[in-house]
Amino acid sequence: MTISIISHPTCALYDLGPHHPESPTRLSAIQDQLLASGLDFVLQHHDAPPASREQLCRAHEPAYIDAVFRKAPAEGQAWLDPDTPMTPYSLPAALHAAGAVVLGVDLVMSGESSAVFCNVRPPGHHAEYNKAMGFCIFNNVAVGAAHALQVHKLERVAIIDFDVHHGNGTEDIFRQVPNLLFCSTFQHPFYPDTGSDTVSEHIVNVPLAAGSDGRAFRAAVESYWLPRLHQFQPELILISAGFDAHSEDDMSDLNLREHDFAWVTSEIKKIADQYANGRIVSTLEGGYALSALGRSVAAHIDALLG
Repeated sequence: MTISIISHPTCALYDLGPHHPESPTRLSAIQDQLLASGLDFVLQHHDAPPASREQLCRAHEPAYIDAVFRKAPAEGQAWLDPDTPMTPYSLPAALHAAGAVVLGVDLVMSGESSAVFCNVRPPGHHAEYNKAMGFCIFNNVAVGAAHALQVHKLERVAIIDFDVHHGNGTEDIFRQVPNLLFCSTFQHPFYPDTGSDTVSEHIVNVPLAAGSDGRAFRAAVESYWLPRLHQFQPELILISAGFDAHSEDDMSDLNLREHDFAWVTSEIKKIADQYANGRIVSTLEGGYALSALGRSVAAHIDALLG
């Protein structure tokens, strides 16, 4: 089994300030843990290309893309929304982050890799069709999923999102796309205060109360996600891999641990092995407690290796 990791140096260049949680140190914490665990030496490494305008337009309104390019600052900061500042390196990083997921899809569809982890920033799952939100500029996982549907002509693609925040952007982009199954868990009530009242055959949102632990999370996955995934039989699974539901992460109030992320990854892998020839593309979303983030990603990748 070949597992690839995709990143790009640009993703570590933009810095939103010493007190901002979406920090370049997130990527180095992951890389350091992969080196320390020995996992780095069994992964194939790839540099992420920038996403093209055509690829972005499959998930985002062209006018929104144009607005992002116009607002990208040559120096200092510009703001796309109250939570989403840009520095001169933010746009290049966002293009490579989205391009990483596109490359990941191509790698698993060609058979060059069986699974992929995209170690990139900024995250993406809050970015809607025509709006930036919550540190997110382009919706990386949505760009990759749209590429799989339209270029690789897949008929059934699933996105799994276990970030502590609801992936409102992913839901917004695929709300009217029934051959995209979106399964998510998230703390509720909590930012962005969406998803708890969604009614859809192809969107499976499971809100979790503050204080929920691994037992509650596993029960949600077993009761809601897994039956729907077996029914849907995805040809490809993408993961919005947010690790901010970890008990050490003070950005949230859920109490998951590394073994919970490993468990859910193993369950997703079983589905992928049964229906999708093992094809999984995972991309980093949240996770801001650096030690917990590194350990959790290592557990996630170890479970992908099986």
